Amino acid sequence: MPIVQPGKRPAPRFAKSKVFGGKLLRGRRSVNAELNVVPMVDMMTMLVIFLLQQFSATGEVLYMQKDIKLPEAAHGQTIEVAPVIAISSEHVVVGGQKVADVRDLDSDQAMMNIQGLEERLRDDKKRWDFIHQNDPDREKAWKGDVNIQADVKVPFRILKRVMYSAAQAGYYNINFAALEVSTATGAPKPPK
Repeated sequence: MPIVQPGKRPAPRFAKSKVFGGKLLRGRRSVNAELNVVPMVDMMTMLVIFLLQQFSATGEVLYMQKDIKLPEAAHGQTIEVAPVIAISSEHVVVGGQKVADVRDLDSDQAMMNIQGLEERLRDDKKRWDFIHQNDPDREKAWKGDVNIQADVKVPFRILKRVMYSAAQAGYYNINFAALEVSTATGAPKPPK
């Protein structure tokens, strides 16, 4: 059987007809269909614009935990990438691993430092030293940055112990994470 081009084919009796035969044979469509690319280009442009708006050049510095409500601040600066100590009303977490319970810290006031936190931060510092031991750039020297993400209701005595432990581990530059107050209203919020 020979390969034939797709399309309408008149019945053999209509092919010989003077009325229908010529219309059916001459009215064949082209095999190549035209594709309208304009809607596709419009959609791709909208996707690119959306993705560019969602893109963060600095990366995700802090992972917002659901059980931590950050305080609000009117003035501040953007934080840089550094180890994050998250203090909720129940746990002290470094890099996603729990190092202490707040209840235990509150009841045990004998020592000022937190052993688990201090060990974890020292391990992070050793890892940083090992990675950067052969760096030709000595401009990237150890800064000792650490970011603290604490809940609003965490007592200061817990924060003090966390800061003391971070300083003992070699992290002297402590930054606190806070939510930026919107300045669009112009008036400060009344105290609750």
